[in-house]
Formats: sequence, C-alpha cells, structure tokens
Amino acid sequence: MKYTLIFLMIIVNMYSVPVSAQKMMFEDTSRIGQPYAKDPHVVKFKGRYLMYYSIPPRQWNGMEGWNIGIAESRDLVNWKRVGEITPQPGLAYEEKGLCAPGAIVRKGRVHLFYQTYGNGPKDAICHAVSKDGITFERDKTNPIFHPEPSDWTCGRAIDAEVAYFKGKYYLYFATRDPAFKIQKLGVAVADKRTDFSRSSWQLAAEKSILFPELPWEGECVEGASICVKDGKMWMFYAGAYNNSPQQIGVAYSEDGINFTRLSDKPFKPNGKPGEWNSSESGHPHLFADKDGHTYLFYQGNPDHGKTWRITQEEVVWKDGKPSLK
Repeated sequence: MKYTLIFLMIIVNMYSVPVSAQKMMFEDTSRIGQPYAKDPHVVKFKGRYLMYYSIPPRQWNGMEGWNIGIAESRDLVNWKRVGEITPQPGLAYEEKGLCAPGAIVRKGRVHLFYQTYGNGPKDAICHAVSKDGITFERDKTNPIFHPEPSDWTCGRAIDAEVAYFKGKYYLYFATRDPAFKIQKLGVAVADKRTDFSRSSWQLAAEKSILFPELPWEGECVEGASICVKDGKMWMFYAGAYNNSPQQIGVAYSEDGINFTRLSDKPFKPNGKPGEWNSSESGHPHLFADKDGHTYLFYQGNPDHGKTWRITQEEVVWKDGKPSLK
C-alpha cells in the first residue's frame, strides 16, 4: 500500500499543471509562424477586454513593417485574436509600419495612440478612434505629436501612453538624445476637453522626466504605463534595451512631471536561466480593472528575441505602494 501511494503521488506530480503554467501566456503566430507578440495594452470595452499589441512583419525583408494585433478576452487569462491594424493606403506617415499601441476608453469609444515605425528620428505619435474597438478611423491631423529637436531630444516620439490626471490629459512618450543613443521619457499635456488632435498637445517640460540613471537601466528608459491612485501617478516603465535584459521599474509623481523611483532595484526582473522570461521582462502595461483589481501585463522571452509572449500578474497595494501578489 505504501509503495502504491508513492507511485500515485509521482503520477499526480507528473501530470499536474503548476500554478505558473496556469497563468495567462498569450502568443500570436499569425505573422511568422512562431510566437511573436509585444507591447501589450488592455482596455475593458462593451463587456469584454481588448488587448492591443505589436506584431512583426510577415517577412523580414525590409518591404513590410510592424503592425498592431487585437485580442479579446472575458477573463484576462484566455485570449483570442480578433483583428489587426495595418497601414492605411495613402497615409505616407505610417506606410513603413505602426506599433506600440496605447488606448483609453472615453465617451463610449476607444481612442488608440500608436507610433509610426521605421523613420528613425522622425517617428511620431498618431491617434485613431473606434466605436467597436476593432476598426479605427485615423485622426486627420496625424501624426499628433513629437517634440521639436533640442539639446535633450532628437525629436522622436514612440511608446505612447495617455492618462487623465488632475484636469488634464498627459501624453507620455519615449524619445532619444540627439546622438540617438540614450532612450528617455518625455511628457506633453492637453486640456480635459481635448479631441486629441495635433493642436491640443503642448510639451509639459523642456527636458526628460525620466532617463536611465541606475545600472540595471543601461541606456534606456521607455514604455511608460500609468495608474492613478490616491492622488498620485504611478508609472511602470521598462529599463534597458530589449534583452539586455530589459526589466520593469516603478516611479511615482504628484504632478505628472516630476517622478521619484520607488526603488533602485527592478520591480519585476527578468527570469532565471531556463525560465520563459530569462531574456527579459519588458514593456509593461498596468491595467486597472473596474472591480478594483490591478494587473501588470508585460512581454518576455527566453531566446534573446527570437520569440515573444505576453503574460500578466496581479498587483496589490500595501501601505499605498504596489507589489506583486
């Protein structure tokens, strides 16, 4: 009997699915036949969750660009691909590609903010709007924002994140220094009555609001994601370039411009050797659900970028500060 129980325990352990494997692990193989999905952003819209994310060119031949995939879920764990956003014919500004989506729901519509791709220092932020969350109408003033070149920026704007805070809309973006080496964050603002068009946005600070300073951040701070809680903005950001490894940090602000790091260590580090995210835990998105729960979506891979998957973990707030559940 003793040996029978031991044998049964071994069998159960062999076929039991570990808790970590039961978590969300989204992949999109539609473009290149292997998992490749990056830069997640989630909204709740008309009774379901929609996730927007970057998908690669079908062929790495320089003739196609990055695009945006759309997936749908009812539980934040199981996702089904339901569409994609590709360059609109005749729009020169996005003909080389578009990616890195950010979205907000406002007055029954999804407002999508995304970047052009493949234009180097001239990449900029664009805007589109949708009644169903799947098909989008471009803003006629696109691109809606990029900073003017100066001593702190080359003029590029990517990785859009829009958040409402204290009567204004804040547009966070990543840019690079004039040498196109150091990636950093900037911010623009618009009035609460904005239509998000180009004339709405004004640069809020003639400087970077967050740039790489810590050893683990390397030469890059990018991918800002904002959550407003208890009168503060909480920014989850990516530190270091992809697979360096990229890891996730947290900073907070009371005015949306001046940010203080929560710690000098990553909030979510890359995984250990052999784990699914050993090459990086990157490009965060903090999704605050209407039921009060908060989730950290992020990308990862174990093979230095040959594949990319997206997962999420719940964030809990203890003594007014975030931690992973």
